Amino acid sequence: MPRIVYVNGRYLPHRYASVHIEDRGFQFADGVYEVIAITNGKLVDIEPHLDRLNRSMGELNIDLPVPRRAFGFILREVIRRNRVTNGSIYLQITRGVAARDFTYPEGLRPSLVIYTKSTKKASIETASQGHAVVSQPDIRWARCDIKTISLLPSVLAKRAATEEGVADAWFVNEESIVTEGTSSNAWIVTTTKELITRQTDNFILSGITRQTILKLASDAGLTITERPFSLKEAMQATEAFTSSSTALVKPVIKINGVQIGDGQAGRVTRQLIEHYLNYMDNSF
Repeated sequence: MPRIVYVNGRYLPHRYASVHIEDRGFQFADGVYEVIAITNGKLVDIEPHLDRLNRSMGELNIDLPVPRRAFGFILREVIRRNRVTNGSIYLQITRGVAARDFTYPEGLRPSLVIYTKSTKKASIETASQGHAVVSQPDIRWARCDIKTISLLPSVLAKRAATEEGVADAWFVNEESIVTEGTSSNAWIVTTTKELITRQTDNFILSGITRQTILKLASDAGLTITERPFSLKEAMQATEAFTSSSTALVKPVIKINGVQIGDGQAGRVTRQLIEHYLNYMDNSF
């Protein structure tokens, strides 16, 4: 079955889906995006994702390409046409097409592209398989709270991790403070079983999965602190993990070659994995 992509009001075969060469997303990374998990054919946390999308667009002064109420229909139609049961859906909105210039005219029609990806449904066992990360300097701009398509620093950091034979990288600022992963939020568990993740500000993205995990952790009675933590503190933690809409809750078992805890998903991490998978199955 051919993959179907939504491009500016049309449902097209993947091979024929395209945008104009002067689309400002292509030339200036002048756009925003969201990735939403799909479980059992349903969208996970669609409203918080659309809330964040609206916020990102507002910060960049980009208009909605379609009314908000239409997004749900289009997203579900793309899922239906691609027969996706488990996976994710990607939507990207750019400022639109205009002659190449750093400034832009008023009244541009935004471009909207949506497509899906199928994956196997995560289980406790598969989700609990840990991975290693390395630290990379955080060279990004000062508005990481906007989910823009300008992702070159993440591309370079992810490639550096690949070249070192590990799965991902954690960004570290000039004060040796961990900000976040290349496409995820970072978490640690201290020796006193305190769950720590950086507070949301303009230097990290407020992850939708992060928000859900905070609620699930609170419901489970875990001690939670939102504050910065250093690379040294992370390497001395008893547990570490990342969170994102596609990787869900992912144990981190090594940082810069240093084993975290016993080198496996810890008790708190496994508990949150279980709670999050249950949430995905029962939140509709």
